[in-house]
Amino acid sequence: MTQATQIQGKGILLSQAALKHLTTLKEQQGKDLCLRVGVRQGGCSGMSYMMDFEHPSNIGPQDEVFDYDGFKIVSDKKSLLYLYGLMLDYSNAMIGGGFQFTNPNASQTCGCGKSFGV
Repeated sequence: MTQATQIQGKGILLSQAALKHLTTLKEQQGKDLCLRVGVRQGGCSGMSYMMDFEHPSNIGPQDEVFDYDGFKIVSDKKSLLYLYGLMLDYSNAMIGGGFQFTNPNASQTCGCGKSFGV
């Protein structure tokens, strides 16, 4: 995990590096978007993470919204059962770089870092 200060007090935690990179990606889209984070069946360990930008009009009553100084992360309540306390970090390292998920709810994780089991 990067040494930058973590943004805490939310159901999904972000490192400063992740927030900076996500903000850059959002600005490249040129739209008012939020980031949806969830889980789905699949992957090496049984469940895999999913992330995608979407329009805020897609936020429904089953969703929880986390605001990080104007950057919004959305997750449905079912996914949050598996994601609560998740730390999302970002590294621009040539090997092993990209988004990294540290999930306290995972009993096992895959070497790819993108799937987990509970």
